[in-house]
Amino acid sequence: MIAFLLTFAVAFLGALILTPIVGRLALRFGFVDVPHEPKHVHQVPVPRLGGVALFFPFLAAVGLSLLLPVERQDPLELARWAGLILGSALVFGLGLYDDKRELRPLPQFVVQFLAAGVAIYSGIIITEIANPFDGMILLSTPIAVAFTLFWLMGMMNTVNWLDGLDGLAGGVTVIASVLLFAHSYRLGQYSIALLPLALAGCVLGFLPFNFYPAKIFMGTSGALFLGFGLGSLAIIGGAKMATALLVLGIPILDVAWQIINRLRLGRSPFLGDRGHLHHRLLDLGFSQRRVVLVFYALCAAFGTLALILPSGFYKLLVLVGMGMVALVVLVVLARRG
Repeated sequence: MIAFLLTFAVAFLGALILTPIVGRLALRFGFVDVPHEPKHVHQVPVPRLGGVALFFPFLAAVGLSLLLPVERQDPLELARWAGLILGSALVFGLGLYDDKRELRPLPQFVVQFLAAGVAIYSGIIITEIANPFDGMILLSTPIAVAFTLFWLMGMMNTVNWLDGLDGLAGGVTVIASVLLFAHSYRLGQYSIALLPLALAGCVLGFLPFNFYPAKIFMGTSGALFLGFGLGSLAIIGGAKMATALLVLGIPILDVAWQIINRLRLGRSPFLGDRGHLHHRLLDLGFSQRRVVLVFYALCAAFGTLALILPSGFYKLLVLVGMGMVALVVLVVLARRG
């Protein structure tokens, strides 16, 4: 219990102390988000160096957890931790550069691909998936590699695209991290449970400054780091993808819908607009706080179902049902827009 408290406290207090300092540094060095596109919902320039206040407290908490007397059941666990840290550093550095220079999509995808490759090389790979009817489905190496690449890159970009309202991506990340922690703890994977706890801690320390009206944004550096972290933690210690899928199911479906819709309209799928679900709800008159809290409630409810449902079959039913409802909502909102 002390190990959990210390890990969480270091991440939380580190982010809580570091965030206002980083905000001032962002203003000094020009890491500022100036509203100039329709997708922007803020009215004044806001610092966007929040990824620094997320990444380094997480790093400190993980470093501390390595020194704590916690039983480690998997001999490859430390190698996976190294892959998590190195891959996170790659996407964090990429995001930091994008927060200053605004990179085009291609170089971003190249670095994301490399980070996912580092994770796979370290042993963070999906080798099997649950058969919703019975047992497990083993994946061949090429399929496992391709599936893991798709999963990690998808998670990074889902969180990045979700970061469109104050506190939205951060709060959803906390919910997912807490549920991943609960899942690992329930299985007796105590050393692995420290990782999502550290992630939740650093985001909770950051959220008081990021919730509406935000004093600082996490930026691409923070969003890519959180997405890579969640994607990796859903794999480490045994795939818990059902939990991550149900927590992030609505944002994932929203991303998929936006890509399809933009391609259908002859636009680049990577150029932002106000077509996302959270933007549509704003345009209908909902306040930022209400939209964000609705997302929190839905993600928490679906994530809790992932923990309490007895089998993969029921989780699949919930996922399909959520997908159908979300699809109807997205189509209706798109037609109204």
